Order: sequence, then structure tokens, then C-alpha cells
Amino acid sequence: MPELPSPHLIPSVAPYLNNYLPIMIFFILAIGLSIALLVLNHLRSTRNPDPEKISPYECGFNAFEDTRHRFDVRFYLIAILFIIFDLEIAFLFPWAITLSKIGLFGFCSMISFLSILTIGFIYEWKKGALEWE
Repeated sequence: MPELPSPHLIPSVAPYLNNYLPIMIFFILAIGLSIALLVLNHLRSTRNPDPEKISPYECGFNAFEDTRHRFDVRFYLIAILFIIFDLEIAFLFPWAITLSKIGLFGFCSMISFLSILTIGFIYEWKKGALEWE
């Protein structure tokens, strides 16, 4: 029968677990607070929908109709164009801040990026995709 090592040779696990104790406390508090806030919201919320609350908002069609109801694809197009130009602005801020460090190559790269987006915008405009009937 093999001999077990003596207890003084086995490294203690307690110092390692002490490092994770604050993280475990944080997770327990976060989960507890989340559940408490959800229960509190459920208990305190009012449930009286009026026509204004269930009216169409930003989507253009009634919220509670048949799921196979056809609607215009321009909603998606406008959303995609918004995301594209929103990302363009998100790229412009760091570029403007670091322009002095990145030099002519960075300037030319951003000009080519903006040119491609501008050509796409002009194409969409000429095709009438931005016209709402």
C-alpha cells in the first residue's frame, strides 16, 4: 500500500483561495442585487397598457399583428446606413486625435476610407434609397 505524503509537504490551498474571495463576494453581491431589483420591479410596476404605449414607435407598423405581415425593406436600409455612418464617426475621433503622430500615411488612409463611404452614400442617394414615399 503506497504511503501518503506527510501533511507538512502538501502545499496549502487556502492562500490561493484567499485571492479569489473578493471576486466570489462580488459575484454573489451582483447576482443577489440583480435578482432583488428584478423582483422589486415586478412587484412595484403597474400593468395598465394604454393605446399610446402599444402604438407603433420607430418601426412604422403595429407591434401586435401577424408575424408574417410584410413591411418595407427600407427600414433595414436606413438602419444599416445609420450604423455605417455612425461607425465612420467612431473612427474619425481617434484618427483626429492621433493625426500628428500617424503622419501622411494615416491621413491618406482615412481619406481613402472616407472616399469609399462617400461614393457609397452618393450611390444610395442617386438610387433613391433615401427617399421616403
